[in-house]
Amino acid sequence: MRIQTFDTTLRDGTQGEAVSFTVEDKLRIAIKLDQLGIDYIEGGWPGSNPKDKEFFARAADLRLNHAKLCAFGATRMAKLTVETDPSVQELANAGTPAVSIFGKTWDLHVHRALGITLEENIVLIRETVAYLKGKGKEVIYDAEHFFDGYRANPEYALETLATALDAGASVICLCDTNGGRMPHEVAEATRAVRAKFPQAVIGIHAHNDCEVAVANSLAAVEAGASHVQGTFNGYGERCGNANLPSVIANLELKFGYQTIGPESITRLTSTARFIADLANLQLPNNQAFVGPSAFAHKGGIHVSAVLKDSRTYEHIAPELVGNAQRVLMSDLSGRANIVHKTTEKGLPELTESGRRDLLDRMKQLEYEGYEFEAAEGSFELLVHQAARPDAAPFEVISYEVITHVNQSKAIKHTGSMSEATVTVRIGENVYVATSRSQQGPVNALDQALRECIGSSYPRSSAVSLVDYKVRVRETNRGTSSRVRVLINWNDGQRSFTTVGVSENILEASWKAMVDALQLEIYRDAARAPVPVLQSKEA
Repeated sequence: MRIQTFDTTLRDGTQGEAVSFTVEDKLRIAIKLDQLGIDYIEGGWPGSNPKDKEFFARAADLRLNHAKLCAFGATRMAKLTVETDPSVQELANAGTPAVSIFGKTWDLHVHRALGITLEENIVLIRETVAYLKGKGKEVIYDAEHFFDGYRANPEYALETLATALDAGASVICLCDTNGGRMPHEVAEATRAVRAKFPQAVIGIHAHNDCEVAVANSLAAVEAGASHVQGTFNGYGERCGNANLPSVIANLELKFGYQTIGPESITRLTSTARFIADLANLQLPNNQAFVGPSAFAHKGGIHVSAVLKDSRTYEHIAPELVGNAQRVLMSDLSGRANIVHKTTEKGLPELTESGRRDLLDRMKQLEYEGYEFEAAEGSFELLVHQAARPDAAPFEVISYEVITHVNQSKAIKHTGSMSEATVTVRIGENVYVATSRSQQGPVNALDQALRECIGSSYPRSSAVSLVDYKVRVRETNRGTSSRVRVLINWNDGQRSFTTVGVSENILEASWKAMVDALQLEIYRDAARAPVPVLQSKEA
């Protein structure tokens, strides 16, 4: 059995807090959803704002290969005709093959929100659907608050659906608009609709206010729905909509229905992350199927088992949805984590005692506040140090930094100037360098350190800072809180992240910086035909 997929990320999804797309973003997402194999893409409400109006104007030039673009709106206003209602006219002129319109199903809304009689609401539904159908549109009728309406007055709720179907709607979509119904209630009501309209295409549109939107969508399909609506990453009003990737993956992989097909499902993860990037929102790590942690393993017992047979702790093969298995390094890591990670990254092989020492050191560092899941560069450095405990690129003897800030209005040039002095030992030689920077103390320290080690390790100059993040670990301690600094670097060949922790933000930054430069030297040593590391005894 095939289930139609209807994506409303570009309309309902944008009603979520902090979710905003430019017109260009919306066009790119529409193309991505079409490539994925989504059947309907709801682009927005053309009569509601200039952005959506521009989107539909520009979307006329899109060449979608599979999906039908859909414009969204409402039944006509009670005081206007379909010909004079500007919202209905925007739908008629949006240039889309399909439109989705919502109408009142709950008698409470008819009386309190619209202030009209139940009979008058029936006329609004009939005339609006028939008018748009007469304009050559495929009409998807969204029965707003259907499950609340069915609970309060089932006869009237079913009458609104019958009216929409009789007027020409191709889909009657049952909406849990407030997100308050449970799966058994959704299933019961959907079964009643299926019994009443055995030939109709029944849809489900669930909101996530009780954290059961995906479950409600699946329950509706099992009860007879064959059209599912949702948003990518669960974006949407209040607590969001049904998360469409989870709905699709469950329908295909757990229930055996056909939605976008097994080949397209492998693009679910990349599509979810693409949309999250355009929304400038982090994809939740624990998002089912497509999240970065969906197939991540941390506990040593879990890792040991999953490396023998992934079925022990994975409900599906991650590749089915385009995701990947990950083994994490932390204070919960075991021997299997170390072996897997060093093999996966092509790192030096450790002896049994080396692995044990590495685990002990990692657990102590994580107790102090370090985190290696997001800082694999620092983990890689620990492996190199465990493999070569007799050697070190350089030893930091001391460093100091002073920042002078001039705020006097009497002086023309105000601002800050940082001066850093760094002393390091490489073999038997001691190097001292001082650097000044208007870009802050971290930059001054970076310049001074590179000046000290540059002649011995010229490759260190290839490492450049890409991103810098600070996380406060103990918010109850105010300005004395320990902070974790994560720095992302690039050496021209790869990106990596290092971490430093301290009550002093400069010290935490310094530790992350030293890790990055030492790691690059270890990497260079592994590539070099002759040793470039100095012995600690030198």
